[in-house]
Amino acid sequence: MKIEELITKKILILDGAMGTMIQRFNLNEEDFRGTRFSDWKTDLKGNNDLLSITQPKIIKNIHLEYFEAGADIIETNTFNSNRISMADYNMQDLVNELNYASVQVAKQAREEYWNKNGKKPLFIAGSIGPTSKTASISPDVNDPAYREVDFDFLAGIYKEQAISLINAGADVLLVETIFDTLNAKSAFFGIKEAFDETGKSLPLMASGTITDAAGRTLSGQTTEAFLVSLSHIPLLSIGLNCALGAEQLFQYLEILANKAPYYISAYPNAGLPNPLGGYDETPEMMAEKVQLYLENQLVNILGGCCGTTPAHIKLFSKLASKYIPRQIPPIN
Repeated sequence: MKIEELITKKILILDGAMGTMIQRFNLNEEDFRGTRFSDWKTDLKGNNDLLSITQPKIIKNIHLEYFEAGADIIETNTFNSNRISMADYNMQDLVNELNYASVQVAKQAREEYWNKNGKKPLFIAGSIGPTSKTASISPDVNDPAYREVDFDFLAGIYKEQAISLINAGADVLLVETIFDTLNAKSAFFGIKEAFDETGKSLPLMASGTITDAAGRTLSGQTTEAFLVSLSHIPLLSIGLNCALGAEQLFQYLEILANKAPYYISAYPNAGLPNPLGGYDETPEMMAEKVQLYLENQLVNILGGCCGTTPAHIKLFSKLASKYIPRQIPPIN
């Protein structure tokens, strides 16, 4: 069954945080390097995407835990697997391999789940992060017109990653944690070129991130403006993730749910970060808050971002099974 069909029948469950789960292993520099990169000239600790190559069993088991918790969709470990982000580690030339390895690890987890529990529709979403650059804001306060990147450069970066994810066998492409809609526009432009080049097309998901109490993205757009800016793209879903907890995200999801001609996704953090940068909401605390999404029929896809674990996702899955998914409203 295709995801476009399944999403009409139930609220789909997305996985939770990858980074939160990786942190539990307390990996050191040598763990990140593995044998292959033992002599690499830059520090590699913190390059979580590299673990798909150097510690594939860890990544596979995290995916498997989320499948067993009830996730219908898992994200590949490729949030930073682009040429810009990998430049921090001098690993720009490994982009294709990183994306390929991450999709294969996710597919292995799915196969293992199927072998153990029987087949059911499960989907692998190729995670495409925002990169560490912004096309809309100058990094130099003394030169507001300066930009580190432009649209065409970013589109090429995204195209390269998209081709890798498509060829590796991802089922969906998820452009997520969008803090600058111009970046996202270039991402979808690059993805369209990737579709043209590969002769394949996949369902598309977009997920933005609200960065202040006024409900704006980092580049200054309101939630409604974010929606309108991407309305030319044939999306499967649009939604919000990261930055805010479930309670703070509610009012902005409501805006999307009332106006979007697409399915709606939400995967908030486990509350707001504490002074140490951690997340304190237990699965039970967070489930109580996302229940409001379900009662108000705001979502079609529900998952978790920073601080969430398989325990969170398991409760979300049980809860969502009791509710009907949001219906796309008629658009005048």
